[in-house]
Amino acid sequence: MLTIGQLASYAGVTIRTVRHYHQVGLLPEPGRDFSGYRSYDAEAVVRLIRIRTLAEAGVPLSRVQELLDADPETFARETAEIDRDLRQQIRTLQEHRRRIARLASGDTLAVPAEVVAYLDQVRAIGAPDVLVDAERDAWILVAARYPEQIPAFMADKVEQLRDPRVVRFYRLISDALDAGEGAQEGLAREMADVLVQLFEEAAASGQLDQQDLDMDDSAFVQLLDSMAEAHPTVQRLRVLLAERGWIGWTRIERRPD
Repeated sequence: MLTIGQLASYAGVTIRTVRHYHQVGLLPEPGRDFSGYRSYDAEAVVRLIRIRTLAEAGVPLSRVQELLDADPETFARETAEIDRDLRQQIRTLQEHRRRIARLASGDTLAVPAEVVAYLDQVRAIGAPDVLVDAERDAWILVAARYPEQIPAFMADKVEQLRDPRVVRFYRLISDALDAGEGAQEGLAREMADVLVQLFEEAAASGQLDQQDLDMDDSAFVQLLDSMAEAHPTVQRLRVLLAERGWIGWTRIERRPD
């Protein structure tokens, strides 16, 4: 007859594991002998080894009991079902690993791949990190609110980056961040001039007429505007744009006369 320590040693588990199996009902707990100790026989060792083998194979403890008591046909059916569950878990874990790997760059947190690719292009034209980070945060909100429209939004944004004036705008922002207070006003006015040119062309082509169709939630538009206005440069730009006849930021409109 064996002590609990010997049982655990022969089955290749810890004493704590044996006690846990007692607690969950997988391994019957023997009575105590005249000395007050519990003793185990060979049958207990065999059962414990079978429990350990099933557990190590990935069988949930909640299903170990039914497999221990199953006939060969039931055992085969149940293990096949467990195998399907394990394969699904593996696929889920692999997807988690892919997402974790993508998070290494920081931009991929909560944004689709199309947005990540666009942000890479914005960074490549020389946009400062603070601006890229601000755009990323805005697109996190847009992707959550309008997930189905992200491909079209990104296609439009990537097309805009082909315009030298858009590239110039980003570089002016970069210059403004590094410039002294005296030079910032001139840079802000130049940025406003660039934006007005772009707005005029968008209005002439009918592109501005699509804004309400693309983003029809006015409260959400205000939320995005509030994010942009946290930056002093944007605050100044909105004043300068209003002087030139344009209002809004996320949704651009001509200022009423």
